Amino acid sequence: MEEDYDYPLSRSSSSCFSEELQSSCGQGHRSSFQLKTTEGGSICLLCFSNLISNPTSPPLHISYALSQLSQAIPDPLFLHHLRSFHSHLLIPPLLNSLSSFYHDDSIAHQIVHLVLHLSRSSEAIAADLVSRIADCLSSSALAWSRRQIYLLSILQDAGDDYFSCFCPKLVYLSLEALIKTQNDEVRMNCIALLTMLAQGGYFEFDSSFADNQSNNSSRDEVNCMPTTELMDGTSLVTLFADAIKGSLLSSDSQVQISALDLIFHSLSVEATSAKHIQILVEESLADYVFEVLRMSENRDPLIVSCLRVLHLLATAEEAIRQSLAIGFPTLIPVLRYVAETPLHPNQFHILKLVWSCISHCPGIVSRSQVEELVLVLTGIFRRHASGEMGMLPETFTMACSTFVTLLTTPSSRGIPLMEASIQEVSRNVILSSFCVPLGNPNQVLLYSLYLLKEAYTFTQEQNNNTNLENMELPKCIIEICESHILPWIGRAIDEADEEEVILGVLETFHSILLHGPDVHAKKFAHILASSSWFSLSFGCLGLFPSDQMKLRVYLMLSSLADRILGNGFGQPIRDASSSLPSDPLDLLFLLGQKSSHDSDLISCQSAVLLILYTSSLHDERIADEREVLASLEQYILVNRTNFIHGIVDSATMTRLVHLYGLIRGAEKSYKTPYSTEAENLLFQLIAEREWDLLSTRIHPTALKWLFQQENISGLLSNQILNYCRLNSKNKIEINQDQNNNTQLIEIEVIAGLVAAGDSCAPSVLVSLLKELQEEGQWDDIFLVVDLMKAILKMFPVAANQFCLHGISDAIRSLYYSTHPSHTIFTTCSILLFGILHSANPKMISDHEAWLLITIKLLELFVPMLAAEDTCNQEGHLVITCAKGPALVDHDEETSTGETLLFLLLLYFFSIRSMHAVLEGTLKWQDFLNSSNGNRSLSVICIRCHDLSRLIHFGSSPIKLIASQCLLQLLTKISNQRKNKVHELNCSVKYLQSMVAVLQGLVFCGDNEVAMNCGLCLSTILGWENLAVKEKRVIEGDRWFRLLMEELALSLSAPGLASKSFTNQHKPAAHIAISLLKLDRPQEWMRSVFDHSCISAIVSNLSASNVSAEMVQLFRELVLRDYLNEEQIMDLNQVFQACRKHVYMDSSQEQYKEEQLEKMLAIPDDLGKICNQLIRLMSSSAKASAGFQSEDRRLLEAIEMFSRQYSKPT
Repeated sequence: MEEDYDYPLSRSSSSCFSEELQSSCGQGHRSSFQLKTTEGGSICLLCFSNLISNPTSPPLHISYALSQLSQAIPDPLFLHHLRSFHSHLLIPPLLNSLSSFYHDDSIAHQIVHLVLHLSRSSEAIAADLVSRIADCLSSSALAWSRRQIYLLSILQDAGDDYFSCFCPKLVYLSLEALIKTQNDEVRMNCIALLTMLAQGGYFEFDSSFADNQSNNSSRDEVNCMPTTELMDGTSLVTLFADAIKGSLLSSDSQVQISALDLIFHSLSVEATSAKHIQILVEESLADYVFEVLRMSENRDPLIVSCLRVLHLLATAEEAIRQSLAIGFPTLIPVLRYVAETPLHPNQFHILKLVWSCISHCPGIVSRSQVEELVLVLTGIFRRHASGEMGMLPETFTMACSTFVTLLTTPSSRGIPLMEASIQEVSRNVILSSFCVPLGNPNQVLLYSLYLLKEAYTFTQEQNNNTNLENMELPKCIIEICESHILPWIGRAIDEADEEEVILGVLETFHSILLHGPDVHAKKFAHILASSSWFSLSFGCLGLFPSDQMKLRVYLMLSSLADRILGNGFGQPIRDASSSLPSDPLDLLFLLGQKSSHDSDLISCQSAVLLILYTSSLHDERIADEREVLASLEQYILVNRTNFIHGIVDSATMTRLVHLYGLIRGAEKSYKTPYSTEAENLLFQLIAEREWDLLSTRIHPTALKWLFQQENISGLLSNQILNYCRLNSKNKIEINQDQNNNTQLIEIEVIAGLVAAGDSCAPSVLVSLLKELQEEGQWDDIFLVVDLMKAILKMFPVAANQFCLHGISDAIRSLYYSTHPSHTIFTTCSILLFGILHSANPKMISDHEAWLLITIKLLELFVPMLAAEDTCNQEGHLVITCAKGPALVDHDEETSTGETLLFLLLLYFFSIRSMHAVLEGTLKWQDFLNSSNGNRSLSVICIRCHDLSRLIHFGSSPIKLIASQCLLQLLTKISNQRKNKVHELNCSVKYLQSMVAVLQGLVFCGDNEVAMNCGLCLSTILGWENLAVKEKRVIEGDRWFRLLMEELALSLSAPGLASKSFTNQHKPAAHIAISLLKLDRPQEWMRSVFDHSCISAIVSNLSASNVSAEMVQLFRELVLRDYLNEEQIMDLNQVFQACRKHVYMDSSQEQYKEEQLEKMLAIPDDLGKICNQLIRLMSSSAKASAGFQSEDRRLLEAIEMFSRQYSKPT
């Protein structure tokens, strides 16, 4: 039922508001309650108060009354009367109205606006307002609602000075309510109030009570809480912890989130001290948060709130350790969830918490947890490097720190996946640093380098624990440094990047040189030295000439010298690092000073020479060569007394000689002026001092220049002898101690010098050998001959130089000497074989000493052949192969077998030389005749069928040499038949038996024997103009089909591919190629290599198992239309991938003597001679057949295939 209302604002004469001021309003209120407005009307304050205080008043009327009063207040006269006479009249009804109409947002906002306007106009009104609101909010009622929110907004806007006085009471009562209630709605309202206070800065543990009371004690008009009711900050923190726990354990996730947000805002204010956070942790608040996180079930709002709070609580490092240890398992699945969410806001927080747990409690991390964390972090870095997931710089650096901390935990040792993960992470962090744009690239790069350094340290510790030296991780890290960081630092120096970053790179590189495994650290040292590292280092010093940079650069250069030259060689640089200047020109200036007895200057000069020497080994110049030469000459001239009195050590002397020789040798063609006085003095000094030119590495240019100085040939002869002695000693020490790091120059350097023929090196060696014979130094003779053998092995052309300088006289003297030991004789014989094999025939035939050597050899050889136990009747039967099975009892361990072995070797080399001696007069087909025939040969002859018996019945070495001899004979027969058409002088059965023996060994275990037999069959198949019967023998032989079927099966079967795609298929592949080249190819070949078989073979091919024979076989198959277009395209793709593989991992084919030595059971020196002859036989045969390295043959075969048969794609 509607009631009649008297409105306080009206334009009628009967209303309280009229155009003429009346003595009283329509309700009979006194005129003192009426205030005149600027429009000529008036407002009765008492009527206004009654209207808005009545809960049943229509909202429209209340809204109109509020708007009219709001319009009148700006009038200064109206406001003056209001403040002067009725300042406290309107506040109670306005607040009551707010409580009644809080559900109407429009009216509530009008009331709030009006109250705030009044409070700003008068401090008395504001104080009364705050006091009344505080009393209302501090009442015992727990049913918080929206009206309290409006009251709070008024409190906040009314002014800090009045509101802050009542906050302690509000906070205290709210916390008490949270402790007592079990109702989630009440909890939500209390938390909302406290959160609003915290966000407004009114809820501070230190200032909520006592500080606020003291600050406002002067305001007597404000009814604050008595001081006796105040609590200190510690008690409030404890009360807060107790009050919030119930909400954290609520089953309502929204209550939990609100409680966590309240904790976060309370801890985020500046006034919150570490002591308060520590109390909260000690009150087990962190444990409650961890429990909420554990039960979060990947609900993101809960996770975000928990991580924010734990991040703040974790600042109390000591107090939270136990909580972290207990809650650590909870963090791992949360980290996995966060890591899979791109741009998650708490990436940094969760990583920081995990890092804190591992750092403060390393023992808590189990092996399985390390594995899981490593996988998660690896995924984070992988996705970041690929651009799939963004990451802030601080998150990236924290992820790096966390990964490094994981590496330091005891549980990380021995985990199988760790090495692969570290490789991937190391690569991805560096790629991210250089490729992915981040806010702070320098900071990101520093942490990436930090991770890389610690990863390498982890590798070293793993090696120490497991005694492994072949781990892939060091190789990976070095590859990262080489391919990414090293190119970057050159650009960084050019762009004058920050010194801190450059120092970080230097520190990382230095750590690898210092702590890495020897083999990897040495490799990295050579990579740096080959990348102009010395120039880069002095470039760093030019940009950043600080003491810290200088010390780091010189210490790293000293470690570089240690790794390149040997441990301890870099000590001179370390000793003088603090005294050395930053400019290379200043270094040269120091070198040219007279040092006398100045130990500091002597130390600096030694360091300068070491820097120049080490850099020169890799063709790097840190200063102009003319300036370096001038400094060296000045150093020699002004410091001669230091050399004479031994103040300069032999190592410094050696480096001086090296540098001088290098500069002179490099500048020789330019006719650079030099000091003859300095040069003569240097030669005089090296003649008087002990020094070892070849005991350390030397640049080939320097060595060549020194060996071109004939006036010091005698000194060089002594150096060669010392080198031979040291080389022999070094081999013994290396066998005894794998860590030996003696740095002799490589024999290849000396060998190349001898082979070049533009120095006195060959004459020095030959003269030294003669000199040692005269002095009877047989041990040294053995060492020198051993060096000459090694030189011939590397450079066979050096044999001509030895012959040119009289090696025949030296060997003749040794053979005819009465004192040489059997070992010396054997060693010299091996040297002799090498020279005879490699030297130009004219070099040998023109010197009579060779005739005397030959006579001496025959004198020694004939009695051995005539011995009864060697060449008796049975022995001759064996040697002439009349009884093949007798070879079973006559292997190389018997005297007969030994003689046979050497006889076959003699036969092989005689075949090789017959064409030169008997050119044009020898008919090679005679070697096909039976030994019982009437034909006789005037040369050493073991016919083809006898060789076939030896191949079938002989031991492994016999099979090898006999098959090589047969291949030589068949090749020469084939070549002669091409030039002169001859019919074969052998029967069908003769040819058939020989083919059968060869077919049986195509798939034998000895690859070289199998290859020889395959090539023999290929040669026979390639003979043209055969008689009809002979063609039938070949074309109708079913064993050829069996061989092809075996080849096809081995190449097409998936289970056999890995084993067959090696050298085993090569002999049969040659036969297949020859069968395909026949004038009338066998029809059965198409049934063997049908479509399915070829497809299977092609599918088994990969870039790493293709051989030249395989490419040639497919070339013939394509030529004869065995392959369709799709198969050809697949082959082209495989072959191109193979080409890239060869270029990336090129390695020359090597023929290892070790395998031969294991086959031969001949003891002592005869075995060595036999091994040497077999090696010469193999290399000679391959050279005559045009064999190149395996990789080169493969590349040429692929090129020919692609050029002739590739199809457009």
